[in-house]
Amino acid sequence: MQCQYKDFLSDFKAWDQKSHAKKWLIFPKNIGKSLSIDETSLSNGELYTILTNKSGKGRKGTIVAMVAGTKADTVIEVIEKIPLKKRNLVKEITLDMAGNMALIAKKCFPNATRVTDRFHVQKLATEALQEIRIKHRWLAIDQENEALEKAKKSSKKFEPQILTNGDTLKQLLARSRYFLYKSKSKWSESQAERANILFELYPDIQKAYSLTQDLRNIFEKTTDKIIGLTRLAKWHEKVNQSGFKSFNTTSRTIMNHYQTILNYFDNRSTNASAESFNAKIKAFRSQFRGVRNIEFFLFRLTNIYA
Repeated sequence: MQCQYKDFLSDFKAWDQKSHAKKWLIFPKNIGKSLSIDETSLSNGELYTILTNKSGKGRKGTIVAMVAGTKADTVIEVIEKIPLKKRNLVKEITLDMAGNMALIAKKCFPNATRVTDRFHVQKLATEALQEIRIKHRWLAIDQENEALEKAKKSSKKFEPQILTNGDTLKQLLARSRYFLYKSKSKWSESQAERANILFELYPDIQKAYSLTQDLRNIFEKTTDKIIGLTRLAKWHEKVNQSGFKSFNTTSRTIMNHYQTILNYFDNRSTNASAESFNAKIKAFRSQFRGVRNIEFFLFRLTNIYA
């Protein structure tokens, strides 16, 4: 049925971008003042760089360009097929902290302010927190294994320590993963109980959790760029005092992207629209049970979103 639609019912054979669809697609008419750039996977982990117009709101007119791969030179060459006059209309572009994305945005949209997505910044801090939790979890697993082997040698029955909420130490550290992503106000009753036990046993995890929440609050509660700069500087000082290696790496990464991160406070723009559009692509892909023919998949995708 799909073959019949592709070959006879659709305009796929007459598609003007069919010859180069696997490598690149551009839709100059969809250029707007505010764009997002991100990468997405179509099938088998093959990445495409996708440029979207925020004003399209995930509907028709959203896709500006799609380019196979993430190599900056290749993407720049394709986007530069769009006339410079149109590209100069772009005033703002949101992106993650990848160097290739920054280079693409800088070269292709010289008049646009680059804004680093705040959620990518927060994700770095959360990953640093989770790294500390995971280290403790592996240590707890090792300790339990040693205790189990010792009990076997002495022909005794091994009884793991059960905490007041019914978790073992190993379970506590595994199950704590979920609530550490959330603010305290969003914890359920059982998560709050688990958090109290976790923070009492592991004060360093509590300290790391506070650092992630402090960073989140800077973005959520600051509206002025200068105040944002001051608050980020104070956060860096807290990180230095904490002694956490993973957070120091996060802090250095933020410092290397200071200007574009601070640009967030001008219009509070994020790359959420690009992430949402990636989710739509994945849903579209699953609806058709994968991508059998990349060209035809892109034809149908762009018919709806370009």
